[in-house]
This record gives sequence, C-alpha cells and structure tokens, in this order.
Amino acid sequence: MSTYVVGDIQGCYKPLKKLLKRVKFSPAQDKLWCVGDLVNRGPRSLETLRFLQDMDDAVEIVLGNHDLHFIAIHEGCAPARTKDTLAKLLAAEDCDQLSNWLRQKPLVHFDCIDTRNGHENFLMVHAGVAPCWSLQQTLDLAAEVELALEGDDFRGFLKNMYGDEPIRWHEDLHGYDRLRTITNYLTRIRFCDDIGSLRLDIKEGLCAAPDGFKPWYEYENISHKATILFGHWAALEGKTGKQRVYALDTGYVWGRTLTMMRLEDHRFYSIAN
Repeated sequence: MSTYVVGDIQGCYKPLKKLLKRVKFSPAQDKLWCVGDLVNRGPRSLETLRFLQDMDDAVEIVLGNHDLHFIAIHEGCAPARTKDTLAKLLAAEDCDQLSNWLRQKPLVHFDCIDTRNGHENFLMVHAGVAPCWSLQQTLDLAAEVELALEGDDFRGFLKNMYGDEPIRWHEDLHGYDRLRTITNYLTRIRFCDDIGSLRLDIKEGLCAAPDGFKPWYEYENISHKATILFGHWAALEGKTGKQRVYALDTGYVWGRTLTMMRLEDHRFYSIAN
C-alpha cells in the first residue's frame, strides 16, 4: 500500500488520471490525498468530482477556497465570477449530490504514516496555518468550520464566508468573524507577519512580500510536530526551502505541472501541461 498526495487539481481531470496511471495507483490498495481546490479554473471539474467520489474510500480530501466557492454558488450563497469554469458542474443532474458530498469533507487531515524513516506525522491543509497555532488547536479550529458546514445553518456560514477581515486570529473572535478568520488561514493564507496578520491581497511569489511580511511557513509553526502538506500557492513552484513543509501546487492549470508525492519515501512524480 502506498499513500500519494496530489497538488491542486482544479478540474484538470485528464492529467490526474495520467499521473495515477504512471504510479500504478490502485484504489483497492493505495490512498490518494488531495490538498484541495479540486475544481474551477480547469476544464473538467464535473468529471474530477465524479471520479473522486466514485473511489471515496481510497481518498482523503481537504477543502480549498475554490471548493468552498463552488458549494456557495450551488447553494445560492454567492454569485459566480467571470473567471469561474463551473458551469457544466453546476448544471449537472448530480450537482446536489456532489456538493453535499464535498461539503462533508474536512479542512485539515492528520495521520501517521509508516515511512522509510519510521512513523511520521502528516498534516494536510489547503493553504497553511497560523504561526501561533498548536497542532491540536489547528485541528480543533478546523473542526469548528467543519461543524458549521455540516450544520443546519451552513448557508449562513457560506454567505458570510467571504472577506479579508478580521486580519488576525485572536481567541475572543466569535460568530462568523471567527469562522471566516479560521477559514482564511486554512484556505487562503500566503503572507503574514510575526503576529499572524494576513495579507490576502497578494498572490504572487516570494519577491512580492510586503515589508514586515513573510510566507506563513517561515515563522515557527507546527512543522516540528507534523510534516505539513499544502497547495494553493502555485507561484512557489513547489519550493519552500523548509524541511517538513511541502508545497504541492505546481500550477498545472497555469501551464506548468501537476505534482504528486508518495509519503512513504517522499518521492515526487509530475506530469507537464
């Protein structure tokens, strides 16, 4: 049995299938972890979700910002955007089923894997974590958002999910401000300062860092407790320069590569656009 983690698929169904074929992936024996952003921007979001749902027992998924955006549009909680490529998915007869299936997925996934170096803890998240959060706090805060997504008032959360404020986590946040801030760290963070203040407006690479801000993984974080697997930031081109922090989004949808990592031996596989 092998465990593979794949970067942002974003509706790029064919290259996903080719990459799985290359590693001889078997749903009966292997596991596939997906770092989120399964849909949007690419051409075949519908086929991607159907494929992953069909082998649900072999898949671990965390939600990305594009996945949440799709759910919000489908539920009438947000308008579609000009750059969205979700029309075929939204018009599908099984869209309700796919949206409800996706809505039950977590924002973080934590597990211990037997690797070549012994037991290794892995935390998978779409974008990143706040520098001040402990491992348990990360899991607990993610669970708050997951509970909101699964609850009776999930549309209330989806309607209030959008926005860049509050810009920093603190324990006395409550209601939708609290849920939105947690969601922004887990699904949107790139740059922050040393107290965790977010700059969500900057999506470029490291050279775009404002004064006083660095990539979230440059600060002391939970990577000493668990190897962190994340996507979201294609401009990094898969490079963090940090041990135990792996960037899996290598920008296939932007003309580059789709990347997969086998956790047991940290071996990488990729397919070019």
